[in-house]
Amino acid sequence: MPMLLKNHTSGQLFAGLAHAGVTPHLARRLLAAAVRRGTLPALGSDLPARLRDDLRKLTAIPHLTPVRKTVSPRDGFTKYLFQGHGPGQFEAVRIPLLHRPDDLKYVACVSSQVGCAMGCAFCATGRMGFGRHLAAWEIVDQVIKIQADSAHPVRGVVFMGMGEPLLNYDAVMTAVRILSEPCGLAIAAKAITISTVGILAGIRRFTAEGLSARLVVSLTSADPRQRLELLPVEKANPTPDLIQALREYHAATGQRVTLAWTMLSGINVSAEAAQRLADLTRGLPIKLDLIDVNDPTGRFLPPSAVELDAFRDALRARLAMPVARRYSGGQDIHAACGMLASSPGQFDPRPISRPGPMPDQA
Repeated sequence: MPMLLKNHTSGQLFAGLAHAGVTPHLARRLLAAAVRRGTLPALGSDLPARLRDDLRKLTAIPHLTPVRKTVSPRDGFTKYLFQGHGPGQFEAVRIPLLHRPDDLKYVACVSSQVGCAMGCAFCATGRMGFGRHLAAWEIVDQVIKIQADSAHPVRGVVFMGMGEPLLNYDAVMTAVRILSEPCGLAIAAKAITISTVGILAGIRRFTAEGLSARLVVSLTSADPRQRLELLPVEKANPTPDLIQALREYHAATGQRVTLAWTMLSGINVSAEAAQRLADLTRGLPIKLDLIDVNDPTGRFLPPSAVELDAFRDALRARLAMPVARRYSGGQDIHAACGMLASSPGQFDPRPISRPGPMPDQA
């Protein structure tokens, strides 16, 4: 089987192709050409003819197939549907950060799995069930395809699309390294965010390996019994153990821990919920990201303005930590947090039949 050039770091390419005469420098050239141009590098006369022939036989460059693209007329969020080399389709989202005229850029929200096994009660992806893990190249190529379709650079990546990243740990971290390598896509590691519902083994491995990507943990409730009802991951990864793992992460990295809190009207936005969170995280520097729930079934609703104001007041009084409300765009095209589900009914039925930038479909 040939080595897939977007599926390995330059170091892995060197290790796998050294027997053919590939040097570390050539491995970096191979990766750069594959992720930036989708081709092999120009193999000129500086390389022996036999090595040039061997590289064409020993390597391959895979590509995702773009299936659909939908652009929100409301806020410019863009959702992409892709087909990889395995069963099932998956989605990614282009997030526009265009409020600074001198720094126009995008963030790519990528998937790490087809579907998701976590079964969070308020998440459309969780209702799909688990399909399969994505390969590292399928993750990297989401960013490549989004960049190729964009007028401005992609400067950040968030693993907040379909799937639980820490259950596909090796592929996700390989993708992170390829995305951040200078000879890869050269996206700063600190601009790459891994979001997890709290997989203890993955968090501890992430801590031990000292990766520079950011970590966000979806907590949503500080009450283990309530959290179990909302996030079944609680059964195998109990809240007290999760907070202990995050204390270890903070001790090892010095980084403030970011917790995501999906706000559910009448459920987890009370003064009592704020107090439980303060008690649970006492002594642990955190930042809390508040996110409105996006549940098209209507079972869960975002807080009312009165609930939101009261909850934020309670958090400020009890938590004494930074609290931010995170905008979750693209609701009108089902591109917001918790809404990715690869449903063909959410897309214009016309397929994309030509290469190059994908046509906008409002």
